[in-house]
Amino acid sequence: MTHAHSNRPLPRPPSKPAAVCSRWKADPCPATEGVRRYMHGYFCPTHAPDSGPARREARPSAPVDNPLKATALMLATRGWSVFPITPGSKKPPMVRDWEHRATTDPDRIARCWDHGRYNVGIATGPSGLVVVDLDKPKSDTDTPPAEWAEQEAADGFDVLYLLAAKAEQSYPSDTFTVATASSGQHLYFLAPDGIELRNSTGKLGWKIDTRAHGGYVVAPGSITGAASYRILNDTPPAPLPSWLLERLRPAPIARGPAAIPLARNASGYAAAALRNESANVANAPEGLRNATLVRAARALGRFVASGDLPRGEVEDALKAGASGAGLTERESVPAITSALNWSIAHNVTRAA
Repeated sequence: MTHAHSNRPLPRPPSKPAAVCSRWKADPCPATEGVRRYMHGYFCPTHAPDSGPARREARPSAPVDNPLKATALMLATRGWSVFPITPGSKKPPMVRDWEHRATTDPDRIARCWDHGRYNVGIATGPSGLVVVDLDKPKSDTDTPPAEWAEQEAADGFDVLYLLAAKAEQSYPSDTFTVATASSGQHLYFLAPDGIELRNSTGKLGWKIDTRAHGGYVVAPGSITGAASYRILNDTPPAPLPSWLLERLRPAPIARGPAAIPLARNASGYAAAALRNESANVANAPEGLRNATLVRAARALGRFVASGDLPRGEVEDALKAGASGAGLTERESVPAITSALNWSIAHNVTRAA
C-alpha cells in the first residue's frame, strides 16, 4: 500500500549552531584570564584565535609593558618554578596546588603574565632552594625572647650573625639575596642532596623562618603595598652552609616496634597478608612511607571486599604500622581511608 506522502522529501533536521569552545571568550574576565591561560592555554585548536579574522580580533590584548613577565621568565631560566600570586599581595596564590603547578615553561609563563601584572611566586621545593627569611620586629611590643635579648639581638639579621659566630663561621652573605617589602631579606641557598628540608618558623632563632619543600617566596620585582621586592645580590645561590643544615636537618624518626593487632576469624592467607603489609608500612624508609601505606591499604582492601578481613581490623593494623614508621594519625588516616575505599570499589565480589 502506497501512502500519499511517501514520495515527499524528508524534512531536514534543524541546523545546530556552530560549536564554540567553552574555553574561548571574546570578553574574558580580567581577574582570572591570565590564570586560565597559565593552566590551560589560550583556546582549543579548533577555535584558536588565528582561525579567522573575527577570532583574531577577539583575542584579548596583552599589557603594553609588564616587567613582572620579564621577571618570571628570567627566574625560569635559572630553573626556578614560578606561579602567579594575587597582584599587590604576597598571598594567596592564584592557583590551587601551586607547588605542583609551578612551572619553568616560558610559554605557560607568557600566557599568564601577558594578561596581567601578577606578582611572582617561587615554589622553593621544586626549585631546589632553601630560602632563609630574615625579618624585623613588627611593632614596639615585638621584642626578642630572653635568650636573644641578652645578646642584644634586635632582629633576624642579628640572630643570624650570632648563629654564625657561634659556629665560628662568617655571615653567609655571598649568595643570591632579595630585599623584602617589609625591610627584611631573603637569602637563597641550594638545597642539599638527599635531604628533604621542610618550612620552619623560628627553628633557627627569633625572626628567622625558612622556606623549602611545601613553601614559596615572593620573587623580586613583585610589589606589595607601596614597597617592592628587589635583588640586593645577584650572585648564584650558594650551597646551604653545613652549620645551617645541621640546625635544620629533620630529627631522626623514633621507630619503635609496631604493635600490630592480630586478625581474628580470618583465613590463614588473609591474616598473613595483614601481618606482612603492616610490617612493610612500619619499616618503610622516610620518603616512601606514604606510598608504602597506600600500596598496603590497596592490597588489603580486596580482602575487605571479599569478606576475609573486617575493615576495622585492617584500619587498626595499618594505623599501628604507620605509627611505627613515624606517621601521625592525622597523616595516615586520610591515606588509609582513601586507598581502602578505592580498593573495595574495584574489588567488589560479583555474584555467580
